[in-house]
Amino acid sequence: MTVSTAHPPPSGSAATRRAIWNTIRGSSGNLVEWYDVYVYTVFATYFEKQFFDPADQNSTVYIYAIFAVTFVTRPIGSWFFGRFADRRGRRAALTFSVSLMALCSLVIALVPARDSIGVAAPIVLVLCRLVQGFATGGEYGTSATYMSEAATRERRGFFSSFQYVTLVGGHVLAQFTLLIILTALSPTQVGEFGWRIAFAVGGVAAVVVFWLRRTMDESLSEEQLAAVKAGQDSSSGSMRELLTSYWKPLLLCFLITMGGTLAFYAYSVNAPAIVKATYKDQAMTATWINLIGLIFLMALQPVGGLISDKVGRKPLLLFFGFGGVVYTYVLFTYLPQTRSPIMSFLLVAVSYVLLTGYTSINALVKSELFPAHVRALGVGVGYALANSIFGGTAPVIYQALKEQHQVPLFIAYVTLCIAISLVVYLFFLKNKADTYLDREKGSAFGTAESMR
Repeated sequence: MTVSTAHPPPSGSAATRRAIWNTIRGSSGNLVEWYDVYVYTVFATYFEKQFFDPADQNSTVYIYAIFAVTFVTRPIGSWFFGRFADRRGRRAALTFSVSLMALCSLVIALVPARDSIGVAAPIVLVLCRLVQGFATGGEYGTSATYMSEAATRERRGFFSSFQYVTLVGGHVLAQFTLLIILTALSPTQVGEFGWRIAFAVGGVAAVVVFWLRRTMDESLSEEQLAAVKAGQDSSSGSMRELLTSYWKPLLLCFLITMGGTLAFYAYSVNAPAIVKATYKDQAMTATWINLIGLIFLMALQPVGGLISDKVGRKPLLLFFGFGGVVYTYVLFTYLPQTRSPIMSFLLVAVSYVLLTGYTSINALVKSELFPAHVRALGVGVGYALANSIFGGTAPVIYQALKEQHQVPLFIAYVTLCIAISLVVYLFFLKNKADTYLDREKGSAFGTAESMR
């Protein structure tokens, strides 16, 4: 039998413009939500004394433990918002999640300090962060799904990469906010009240994003939405359907995420914290190193996406996997010893180049594993479980092992997890293979010629 190898016609200018505007609307909310996530870690050393006794030597560990605890609610949020998005639409779920995030940021900005309300202060902080973890769990899976579905088929990698452009952009915006506040206030003033400004900014920005998200196109088909509304579709967003019919893709999603999410938090949260500690008497120097590094990481994402549109997704994952296995030791061994700002930046920048092999395409790779009726649920749950276990705990594990002078154990842990994911990339993923998104939205790489 002869199989046609002709490529389908390229997407027209109207489809491209529509994809651009939907990507902007969808990713703007992602930017604000992840700003709200990262403003916590960026300002943590400044506000920890507002919630814990300054005489307690473990206060830093407590602050990062609260960051880790919020990942407990991410799988719950992924289940709730994934089901919501698969049954009621991506747009409604994304609008709801950004509203929750904003509300909690405003509460944190206004909560009185420990000196005023005692133990109630850290309790309010924990509760707000738990709700934000719930919202973030829903944001990732739904936005990954939306970005992948809203993209044109031949630039699916490029458009979906903007999920991490804005995810990293949230971190950049948080660092930039710190830089601006440090130019206007002293470190002492930032610790007293300046950090509240940063949280308030996230809450206010979400009002604009709420409007933008309400105007974006819905990527879920009208037929599926109508079937759910009429009670004719019970499989959409069903956890039972996911676990019985799509457990293999769900397991793959978890294992693909494991090494990548741990590397992401180790490289983009722990490494900047090391830079801060190294230049603790030069706060502006540390802030500039971290800010420029994160801007560099953000700029790399569309490049990775474009490359994947040419060569496929698997080569980029292998680039990250092999590079991460080798370079994690180098980064965490030599970065704390480096006193040259240029060398500190270069060490971090190399880790970001390697990390891009994962970050630029991971959302798309996972979205391609599931059909539309369980896509947001499958991507969200698979990601959130791995993210909660491996990603969110990275800062507190590093901090605890550092206190015990056991950083080599952390290096071994990160390297092992990346190596496990590398095995999955190498043996269980096919390059340019036919995917659910190809069948629904059109092939990204042509027809059967490249599906091997």
